[in-house]
Amino acid sequence: MFELTKKILVRVSFDPLLFQKELSKAIKWMSDSEEIQRLREWCMKEFGAVYPSIIQKAFTPQRN
Repeated sequence: MFELTKKILVRVSFDPLLFQKELSKAIKWMSDSEEIQRLREWCMKEFGAVYPSIIQKAFTPQRN
């Protein structure tokens, strides 16, 4: 799932809304907290300069 998510995020990175949607969807699908942490680190490395607020918001636990 991690490798597929990386490919998708790279392909949609031209559009902030699409990037946010796909990132949120990927986080929901992932069940392993280590994998989610790896994704967070990868996102910050690859897209942290472009979408820091989107990444921060996506990885912040939502309260219901």
